Amino acid sequence: MDIKSDEPALRSLMLAGLEGDEASHKALLMKLSAHLRAYFKGRLVRIGRGPADAEDLVQETVIALHTRRHTYDRSQLFTPWIYAIARYRLIDYLRRTKKSDMDVPLEDADEVLADDDPEAVESTLDLETLMAQVSPRVSQAIRYVKLDGLSVAEAAYVPEIAKGLRVSAAKLLEE
Repeated sequence: MDIKSDEPALRSLMLAGLEGDEASHKALLMKLSAHLRAYFKGRLVRIGRGPADAEDLVQETVIALHTRRHTYDRSQLFTPWIYAIARYRLIDYLRRTKKSDMDVPLEDADEVLADDDPEAVESTLDLETLMAQVSPRVSQAIRYVKLDGLSVAEAAYVPEIAKGLRVSAAKLLEE
């Protein structure tokens, strides 16, 4: 579920829906359905399950969101909350179907739920917030060196980084 970049929009729709805006609530459910479908399909394919199972889980999760939306803490991020609901729906499904116990070797079980890390979502959002506070060129220089693994020398020759900024970025990134 690549909903990290959609956090502000999804959270906004959730908050508007909680205030009684039916159109926002409906839009939220539609957007989440697409994300959830991909999320569940990706996990279920690992254990030999098909799209019908994923669709059932999407519906269960959307219903759970709808019926439990009043429990959402408006001061918190939305995506970790929905990740938790989706993860618990998947775990309940795996328990209910029992067959999955035989299909997933014990050593591979962690991989089925490996990407369910709300802290990683929050960290990514924090990083995006911080990167938005610097100029686009500095942000790009930081991405090249700290996230993409380029050396300072390699990043200095990327065309998007202006010559004057290369020196500043090099000093900054060497710290």
